[in-house]
Amino acid sequence: MNPSIKELDQSENQLLDVECFDLVVFNDDVNTFEHVIQTLVEVCGHETQQAEQCTWLIHYKGKCTVKHGAFDEMASMCEAICNRGISAEVY
Repeated sequence: MNPSIKELDQSENQLLDVECFDLVVFNDDVNTFEHVIQTLVEVCGHETQQAEQCTWLIHYKGKCTVKHGAFDEMASMCEAICNRGISAEVY
């Protein structure tokens, strides 16, 4: 067996073992669309269009999952979003 294939298989298995969590942002009557969009761009690394789409979903649906990933990363982003006055939780 090719060693590089075996190495790739092992790293793929490690990636599959990581539990993913959702970072959910909630709607409110306080924050502007611009503030939420800018926050998603700066904190979550979204492109502007992606952040705008998430913001519309937050507005109309009351919440939106804006990111998936490892708990530590999602918790850090959640804290940064909450520090900007926007409600968010990790599930």
